[in-house]
Amino acid sequence: MEQRNKSRVISRLRRALDEIPGLKKNRSDNRAFEKWKRNTKVAIEYAFEYNPDRVKEFTRINYGISPEIGDIDVFYPSYKAGLERVEGLLESMIEEVDEYWPDDEVSTSVPVRHPVEPITSNKVFLIHGRDEGTRETIARFLEQLKIEPVILTEQASQGRTIIEKFERHAQVVEYAIALLTPDDAGSLGGGTAASRPRARQNVIFELGFFSGSLGRKRVIALAKGGVEIPSDYSGVVYIALDDSDGWKLKLITELKAAGFHVDANRAL
Repeated sequence: MEQRNKSRVISRLRRALDEIPGLKKNRSDNRAFEKWKRNTKVAIEYAFEYNPDRVKEFTRINYGISPEIGDIDVFYPSYKAGLERVEGLLESMIEEVDEYWPDDEVSTSVPVRHPVEPITSNKVFLIHGRDEGTRETIARFLEQLKIEPVILTEQASQGRTIIEKFERHAQVVEYAIALLTPDDAGSLGGGTAASRPRARQNVIFELGFFSGSLGRKRVIALAKGGVEIPSDYSGVVYIALDDSDGWKLKLITELKAAGFHVDANRAL
């Protein structure tokens, strides 16, 4: 039987793993848990179609609740213990795939996700520089739309280098928003040209990374204060962060076009 794409399998299993902390906080409604359990089972079946024992390892775990019992709080110790066993199981599966599966074939072109794939996650990677005020404004706006902003500085490092941490969290999102804020200044070499406001180098790097990995249809740039737009990105439509908040409706339009289900009435 043909083995699955390694990077895709790791991404799906990590997504299931990343949702567990949120489930542990859920003590009243088991609908989110049942949805997660089914999606995780499907992900494991997809990954280990050739080895049904992996699915059995997952389905044998007991959480002390059933779909007919809606109050998780009553059975919380068993529920939490079951989720913790799944955490260890998923971590082991990810290590197995990463360690023992052959690497995906390297393509000469940049891997881009198929543009018709539906959005399956509500997480959006928020690329930012030093402008914390703008970052918080956009993050809170996304939360009002029931979209979870992934902000790298707020994630646990767990002994990783910065690039390892970035790669780890970049795999769990299907959309990225880049905040091009005038944090730096630069000009052509030689010292003859006047400097212009520029975004931080990490912002430009991450903008390019996601443009390649997700495709430009799933990346939007929000520019502020006459910041210089990278020459390779010139011509691509971006959203100006204006003081009149006109950017909000434009961003909602882009998110809807990408496949997010958002209600403008929540934030406008």
